[in-house]
Amino acid sequence: MNKEYKNIYFIGIGGIGMSAIARYYKFKGKHVSGYDRTPSELTRHLEEEGIEVHYEDNTDFIPQSVEDTLVIYTPAIPSDMGELVHVQKQGYKILKRSQVLGEITRGQHCLAIAGTHGKTTTSTLVAHILTDSETGCSAFLGGISQNYDSNLLMDHEPNVVVEADEFDRSFLQLRPEIALVTAMDADHLDIYGDEAHYQQAFRDFASQVKGTVIKKYGLDIAEKDTKAQILTYSYTDTRADFHPENIRQDELGYTHYDLIYPNGKLEDIKVGVPGWLNAENSVGAAAVCIIYGLDPEAIRKAIGSFRGVKRRMDLHLNTRELTYIDDYAHHPAELASAISSIKGIFPHRKLTGIFQPHLFTRTRDFADEFAKALSQLDKLILLDIYPAREEPIPGVTSEIIFDRVTAPEKVLIRKEELMDYLANEPLDVLGTFGAGNIDRFIEPITKMMEKRLK
Repeated sequence: MNKEYKNIYFIGIGGIGMSAIARYYKFKGKHVSGYDRTPSELTRHLEEEGIEVHYEDNTDFIPQSVEDTLVIYTPAIPSDMGELVHVQKQGYKILKRSQVLGEITRGQHCLAIAGTHGKTTTSTLVAHILTDSETGCSAFLGGISQNYDSNLLMDHEPNVVVEADEFDRSFLQLRPEIALVTAMDADHLDIYGDEAHYQQAFRDFASQVKGTVIKKYGLDIAEKDTKAQILTYSYTDTRADFHPENIRQDELGYTHYDLIYPNGKLEDIKVGVPGWLNAENSVGAAAVCIIYGLDPEAIRKAIGSFRGVKRRMDLHLNTRELTYIDDYAHHPAELASAISSIKGIFPHRKLTGIFQPHLFTRTRDFADEFAKALSQLDKLILLDIYPAREEPIPGVTSEIIFDRVTAPEKVLIRKEELMDYLANEPLDVLGTFGAGNIDRFIEPITKMMEKRLK
């Protein structure tokens, strides 16, 4: 992509990854505009920043100069979408989001965080450590950093942190200097077909790493898979190259530990966001930054000031009477970890969880695993499936999860009924989980629970 384009047009601009690239090109002085299906908080922020966004499939909004316009699209857009068909027929330069990210990171020190789960929090923490330590970095994140209120960080230093997404094999566009792999639990089987092909993609990703691969201890990436150095990290296994010892939790749920790493020990790290899940992610982030050569004391300080990521163990209300946490968990392993982490913070309180399944294929492929994870709850409120890019599949509804859940209490309702249901529901600790549009309920739920405290 050597040509300079005046106009950058996005089809699917409201996605978390797409919006970061849109902001990047706006920062670079380009004319940026795009389409998304529905307005959201992300698109509202883009519009406030001077980026034009429209919400109808209408080719009139596309810049007419074919030669001066680069079109970037997300693979979540249907192939028969009118605007996408139009730019293909008219001969516009068209690239996937992942191809553009690969181009942007070329020639920089790329630190990439991959994995079925944990990658958003970990990549955001790596970016925070680099920024807080004044090393500096640009960062393309899959969530909104609470420290910077953005999914994009920009800096003139040639360091770039990227959340390496395996969806549609996007991460294979990257050539990182250091890569962390947090998990390889099967997902996106609509694309990969089976677990074996899914995991092979991570080994293919590892083969493209130039310096060091840091994998969670036990993951199936071996020396034969990459020319890079392989190191390991773990929150629980002391055989890993990076692991904590002397783990303790204070009365507010914040984790403290000493980090053991090759040829060193970093004492008394306090993780700035509560729960064991965030502590585990901090071990991985510290490993990346130590290998990159950052001062261990600067790493310790930055982990302590980290405020997390919106929709990742996101604490909206926390009192002794009522607590509300929201999390993006949409894969059964993520869901199990999030629920376990919340129960670890509040061990003697009743946990009610609201879950919105995401995608018909994922619900079909992992119904048993979802039911097992949700059975950890004291009470489950289960919503209908959020379809995203998919058409319905006969026989696949939320009921195939609901029927297998063994939690002491459970109820299946439509999302339109949720607020009325909650109005009469006794609550203690409440969690909302899912990657669909369940986030639209965060503000009304928070306000409802705050009123109960008055």
